[in-house]
Amino acid sequence: MADIGVRRVDFGYFVRPAEETGTGQCRVEPTLGYLIDHPHGGLVLVDTGMGRHPEVDAHYRPRRVPLAGALRAAGAEVGDIAYVVNCHLHFDHCGGNPELGGRPVFTQRVELELARTTEHTIPELIDHPGARYEELDGEAEILPGVMIVPTPGHTSGHQSMVVTRRDGTVIVAGQSHDNASLFTGDVLSQRACVGRHPVWIDRLLAFDPRQVLFAHDNAVWTP
Repeated sequence: MADIGVRRVDFGYFVRPAEETGTGQCRVEPTLGYLIDHPHGGLVLVDTGMGRHPEVDAHYRPRRVPLAGALRAAGAEVGDIAYVVNCHLHFDHCGGNPELGGRPVFTQRVELELARTTEHTIPELIDHPGARYEELDGEAEILPGVMIVPTPGHTSGHQSMVVTRRDGTVIVAGQSHDNASLFTGDVLSQRACVGRHPVWIDRLLAFDPRQVLFAHDNAVWTP
């Protein structure tokens, strides 16, 4: 029987301004999604790329790879997508959602509430024609071996994907951390019982992950 596949989708990059990096310098960051290829459930797309808005474009100077082209480069077509999961609903993670109308979109209820009632994101990316949300209040196994786990911090409703494969667990952690090095720091903090780390780090490590993947870093964390 085929195993669950996980592969990267390249949606382009943007320039994070110096005032947001903490270093005093701009930083160019990739925007990555992931395809989870389930042998029985079909394709799950985790994050859908960058949305468009004049203020967003002026601030972040994005260079987008359109949804169809990004999926094609990863060996899929828009019509192949059965389910959508957004790690959170900022513009650079749900930009392609309007092109995927009718598919179930799994999100934490608190995240959707933020997107609808605050200046959390670009409104037209949320309640677009065909929008169909599956609102969650915590963990949920959406397909056998494919689990959503809340990882709040970057936003109150941030969530990660835990994929149980025969050769080990792969976690798609989205923007739980900006990069793999920051994740490493929290893992070491947890192991050494020194400093502070998110309480959910314990939950993710309990899955004994073989790899942890991120939305804005090409690097992959390994134990």
